[in-house]
Amino acid sequence: MLDVIGLTPAEEELYRCLLQLTTARIDELVRRLDRPREQVVAEVEALRAKGLVQATDTDPDAPLRPNAPDVALGATLLRRQEDLEAARRRVTQLAEEYRSGLRRHHVDHLVEVITGARVLRDRLRDLQNSARTEVLWFCRANPLAMAGPENLEEFDALARGVSYRAIYERELLLEPGALTDLAKGVGAGEQARVLDRLPVRLAIVDARTAICPLVADRDGGEPSAAVIGRSQLLDALLALFESHWRVATRLRLDDPDPTDDGSHAERPADGYRPDADEARLLSLFVAGVPDKSIASQLGVSRRTVQRRLADLMDAAGVDTRPGLAFQVARRGWI
Repeated sequence: MLDVIGLTPAEEELYRCLLQLTTARIDELVRRLDRPREQVVAEVEALRAKGLVQATDTDPDAPLRPNAPDVALGATLLRRQEDLEAARRRVTQLAEEYRSGLRRHHVDHLVEVITGARVLRDRLRDLQNSARTEVLWFCRANPLAMAGPENLEEFDALARGVSYRAIYERELLLEPGALTDLAKGVGAGEQARVLDRLPVRLAIVDARTAICPLVADRDGGEPSAAVIGRSQLLDALLALFESHWRVATRLRLDDPDPTDDGSHAERPADGYRPDADEARLLSLFVAGVPDKSIASQLGVSRRTVQRRLADLMDAAGVDTRPGLAFQVARRGWI
């Protein structure tokens, strides 16, 4: 215990023995401690040098008496305390230098710039393969690096339990085959919503890494993007996504369950609840998808789409399409 101030365990034990005896000779200490005489003599001399045993004449058999420990060790304790305080201040200084260097390191590595469609595509795939909890997407029309059908990593991630939330621009839904591709993702578990316009392209993985293009689409040239680590900038991008997610329209593109007749589902207060086919139709309608594209997605004629929308307007008690869109939102039909 007292080795922190230079007293060995053997010396401490000898000193305690001497305190109990008040006075003792070398031979008595040898018997009590069961140690070789040479070791006891050396330890007594060490205690004398530290001021814990009274100095005597040169007679090796003279009685030994202990000195008060607070007097003998007080100065040593004070010096050690001063040394510890100096060491504490030094550690504090080094810790601040460490944090300062860490901050500089983080600033230097906060944003990594990558260039080229292939590099961007590979990074998007790597991030999805490493995803553990959730992937967020802003999906704009005319993809820069990876079209929807090429993103096979999404299905692997969904299969291992990763959540996907994607917001699509309405224009993207009008591209040939886009609705069919989106339906596959939704069928695998993706949560999809749509907005008329998105501010940027964006992917965020596990709320720890984001990828965002650096130049506008119209600028052309080789695509470049920023890979952003955990930071206030990433927090701002997460907030941007959530603000758009709250106002986006849900997309119902999954196939209806043929065994579900809706009898166990909770009905709205007005007693009417669209079935799965109607919910798909309404989600595309509210998203602003043209009747022709809706018909293609549902595998029906354009006239059938118009007739079904007319029936839904009757069910909602309105006679205009804007009125139907309002009632869909108010009644929570999708």
